[in-house]
Amino acid sequence: MSASTLESTDCTTARPGAFGNAIGLVCRACGTEQELGPHYACIECFGPLEVAYDFGTITREQIEAGPKSIWRYQPLLPVPADIASFPNTDPGFTRLVKADNLARELGMKNLWVKDDSGNPTHSFKDRVVAVALSAARELGMKVLACPSTGNLANAVAAAAARAGIKSVVFIPENLERPKILTTAVYGGTLVAVRGNYDDVNKLASEIAGEEEGWAFVNVNVRPYYAEGSKTLAYETAEQLGWRIPEQIVIPVASGSQLTKVDKGLTELGKLGLVEATPYKIFGAQATGCSPVAQAFRDGHDVVRPVKPDTIAKSLAIGNPADGPYVLDTCRRTGGAVEDVSDDEVRDGIQLLARTEGIFAETAGGVTIATLKKIIATGQLDPEAETVVFNTGDGLKTLDAIADRVGPAATIDPTYPAFTAANLV
Repeated sequence: MSASTLESTDCTTARPGAFGNAIGLVCRACGTEQELGPHYACIECFGPLEVAYDFGTITREQIEAGPKSIWRYQPLLPVPADIASFPNTDPGFTRLVKADNLARELGMKNLWVKDDSGNPTHSFKDRVVAVALSAARELGMKVLACPSTGNLANAVAAAAARAGIKSVVFIPENLERPKILTTAVYGGTLVAVRGNYDDVNKLASEIAGEEEGWAFVNVNVRPYYAEGSKTLAYETAEQLGWRIPEQIVIPVASGSQLTKVDKGLTELGKLGLVEATPYKIFGAQATGCSPVAQAFRDGHDVVRPVKPDTIAKSLAIGNPADGPYVLDTCRRTGGAVEDVSDDEVRDGIQLLARTEGIFAETAGGVTIATLKKIIATGQLDPEAETVVFNTGDGLKTLDAIADRVGPAATIDPTYPAFTAANLV
């Protein structure tokens, strides 16, 4: 089967093994089971669905023999065994950086940065879109679509172009210009919507209910899409020598990435691929869009929607779908959810760049600033091994630091002019 068969495959006759070791969908709220298919809401309580598996035996050697991409973890994902043979962007296996300079500055003993800016469209969204594309192909859907705060727009447009299918992407009209351009360049249909991300998401949900054969990656194929975030957990553990770090700091938008990293770590422990050691997960939000952090502080189980107002537009989801599950995860593991101001976000971007040579987008600035904050408040142990996630490239959010950095001086092209400037 080639990628072009996405337009002709009947979703009722997906080929055997189309979803690998996945055996069904289960409601995260009430536990009701449903068959694999284009379903995302429970038929009993309308709760969110996630993928259930029968893994069997999976070994480290089996994984290590796989490709240097997320497809090395094919047995742990809802994708067919031959997934690597289909045209896709082959994301994943990004670098895990030992951040000794940053650790010294923050007074930490053992710090790593999982740098996902090295993915094909320079964010972690390439992971989730690759899994969603596989589901769309197997379900016979004809169009790859999404509502997006930017990074997902890039990933969907690129993945569709690579697979040779149509894409339709919906974004807030005030999105950062670099993210608009790096979506439009792939040639799909890009639609700017007057409103914030939650307005865009509502529109996408309406269209998904009306347009047959459209795969909205984070709506009607969301259970499959979300599983792609587990690969961050798998890679981190493998790159640490098959070990779970003691603490992880993760940015929170919808919250799906954080909860799926937790799911991935749990799966590794149950399968015996790692020792099931305790870990704490911390969520990071920008104060201008921090409904989960506020709920955590208030001791609530329900997240109250907010109207986003922050430079961290990739995290600007005022009504996060996985918000309650983020609260559950952080509380269960002994972590927390915190937020930081826009100025702290800018400081975080510059701190990571100055100490480790990693230029993060605003979401990464949120994560680094939150790391600094939770060390200062005593919530995070500076002696424990810690991994922080940088989920995107700073070239996408240049405006955030444009008025903070630049030439130290402008001089004439002479040595005396250089010495007179007293720059070094």
